[in-house]
Amino acid sequence: MINTYIKIAWRNLLKNKAFSAINILGLAIGMAGALLIALWLQNMLGMDRFHEKGDRLYIMSNRDEYQGEKSAWTFTPKILGLSMATDFPDIEAFTRYDEGNQFLTTFQDKKLIANTVFVDPGFFNMFSLPLLQGSNNIRFDNPKGLVLTESYAKALFGNEDPIGKSVKIDSVNQVTVQAILKDLPSNSSFKFDILLPFAYAKTIGYVDENWGNNSLRTYILLKKGISLSDFNTKIRTYSRDHINAANKAEGNKSAKYTGEIFAFPFQDSFLYNNGKGGNYTSGRIDIVKLFVWIGIFILLVASINFMNLSTARSERRAKEVGVRKVIGANKLGLMAQFLTESILISVIGMLVAIILVFIALPFFNELVGKQLNLSLLNFGTWLFLIGFALLTGIFAGIYPAFFLSSFQPIKTLKGKFISKTKGLNVRSVLVVIQFSLAIVLIISTVVVTKQIQYTKQRERGYNENGLLYTSLKGDMEKNYKLIRDELLASNAVISVSKNMSPVTEIYSNGWGYTSGTPTEEDKRISYNRFSTDADAVKNLGLKLVQGRDIDIYKFKTDSNSLVLNESAVKSLHLKDPINSIVEGDGTKWTVVGVVKDFIMGSPFGNNVPMIIFGPRTWFTTIHYRLNTNRNIADNLKTIESIFKKFNPDYPFEYQFIDKTYEEKFKETKAIGTLSMVFAGLTIFISCLGLLALIAYMAETRMKEIAVRKVLGASVTQVTSLLSVDFIKLVIVAILIASPIAWWAMDKWLQDYSYRIQIQWHYFVFAGLVAILISMATISYQAIKAALSNPVDSLRDE
Repeated sequence: MINTYIKIAWRNLLKNKAFSAINILGLAIGMAGALLIALWLQNMLGMDRFHEKGDRLYIMSNRDEYQGEKSAWTFTPKILGLSMATDFPDIEAFTRYDEGNQFLTTFQDKKLIANTVFVDPGFFNMFSLPLLQGSNNIRFDNPKGLVLTESYAKALFGNEDPIGKSVKIDSVNQVTVQAILKDLPSNSSFKFDILLPFAYAKTIGYVDENWGNNSLRTYILLKKGISLSDFNTKIRTYSRDHINAANKAEGNKSAKYTGEIFAFPFQDSFLYNNGKGGNYTSGRIDIVKLFVWIGIFILLVASINFMNLSTARSERRAKEVGVRKVIGANKLGLMAQFLTESILISVIGMLVAIILVFIALPFFNELVGKQLNLSLLNFGTWLFLIGFALLTGIFAGIYPAFFLSSFQPIKTLKGKFISKTKGLNVRSVLVVIQFSLAIVLIISTVVVTKQIQYTKQRERGYNENGLLYTSLKGDMEKNYKLIRDELLASNAVISVSKNMSPVTEIYSNGWGYTSGTPTEEDKRISYNRFSTDADAVKNLGLKLVQGRDIDIYKFKTDSNSLVLNESAVKSLHLKDPINSIVEGDGTKWTVVGVVKDFIMGSPFGNNVPMIIFGPRTWFTTIHYRLNTNRNIADNLKTIESIFKKFNPDYPFEYQFIDKTYEEKFKETKAIGTLSMVFAGLTIFISCLGLLALIAYMAETRMKEIAVRKVLGASVTQVTSLLSVDFIKLVIVAILIASPIAWWAMDKWLQDYSYRIQIQWHYFVFAGLVAILISMATISYQAIKAALSNPVDSLRDE
């Protein structure tokens, strides 16, 4: 029986090649889009879920309220994990995870920069990172151990066996390779080239016991049977008690710390990474939900195409159904026949979709910043693809099968069957749904694009043109004054400054800074922190409002000086800020200058109070501004020679500030681009269906058109006759889609403090695009029908 169904289905496909091709292409594009999203979702939802002990792994987090807003963050003091493991027997193992370190590793004559992470011995017992070489019992309780990833080991050692070999770190300390890890999977949030023990970090002064210094992440493994809620109740005030005790012992008069700590499931920490409100209930998971809906939309649109085209051809199939019923076919058998046809089309569509996925994957991977792949050698993959094709075929074909199998044989065989009343109404609803979904995506694309444009036009507060930075490494700190003097003398740069971080990044913030007689609320204001040795205002292009810049080379007392931004002046209630005293960190600081607010963190956020310290704080970055009167390549060559002269072991690396700033829009731009691509696909699929429907309508109304032309109807009148009903449906779709899109995008914009207001003309633009595209699709077939010779249509009458 099934063979018969398949043969009949295949014959029908070949008999109606144009409709079959449109059906297959529409389904294939919809399936390809859904498959790409499914690959991305599989990666995102599987992030960090491959660890064997994952259900007992937790990341420690802080929760507190600043400026009246609660927030949570996952950076913790270095001392926290070690102290908790001692005080709480519920903890089976812990590890600190100190990332972002760049060290030079040397083996013989090979020198490479390594993305380095410090971890504790418990790391290897907690996380399932497969070993390629070495013992499973990695000892990381001494400073001489080293673990490398497979690709980094290959780059450093070539074909030599690395185990037991000595590697020099920063041309100073020798460490021994203990193990080689397989390269980290794409669904791991950990990113590193080498692992070093915290025992090594301690030898180079990277470890402190300051409970107020939240500078790394702490992971714990709870023992089996421990309740997370009970554990969090026990530890809630743990950090608070230590911080307040330390402040009291030091005579620090800042406000009492009121924050809490809590453990959050590590497996959820990648997706739920937004601590707004003091809890992790949003974050990347919102993007996941968005693209789940987009995947459903595009597949739904493709399935609607199939339904519309199948029911539109109902008159042609009516007599076939009548004959089959007369000779004994029942409704279930006919439904099975029509479902077989839809499943066959879906299977062929899936094969085409697989080809489209392989073509699109390189572009898609670049867009989402991942290395996704569709492995056809995996049995599970084929099981998924076959199941996906079957479900799509059944979903797309169930209504047409029910509709076609319901025809009454007496009416169909007498030629009295009329599909218009029932079929057209359903098809109209389906067309409206199709275009509503497409218009929602178009409006979303417009809003995302406008939000990015609006934010890019925001005043940054510094001059990024020709501004670069290089991270302090090796001997740069020791030789900084020499490097600075030679850079300025070289004529390749016009200014230089040493700073806490790149001007586009926030490396530190703190609270408890006060002036005069502060309220308790004043003491709870959080300030971003920055630092300079000299010339930061000039070099970074900041706008000085009052006073002067910090310059330790001219003013030796500037080690205790501050420059504030305007938001900090307001927060500290300083009417005449210059020479005012600000207390904080157990020190009295003198304000020497005020600058306009400038963006260091997210360009989508509000301006935040900022304090710029002198050289009593720490530095990680050298900024320098190129001399624009010289060639950029010549400038960089000169700068490189100076850095290599005073820091010969390290390669010269630099970043342009404007490109670093542009990176801040990467995720939002990816959302906008993906929305635009899928909106385009949705419109294309919808128009494929519209093209087939208008072609079929023209074909079934050829005699009517011929009669109208004989009676004097113009080409314009005939074209309007065929087009106006479809344009009405598109207009209805615009009216339905607009409030839905407004609600969705207004909710999306709530995550941005600096955001646009959704304007009415966004909806007009999206509506006009939909109308113009649909008119262009309809017009060709409508005009073609209107220009046909009426004699050909009326010849048999």
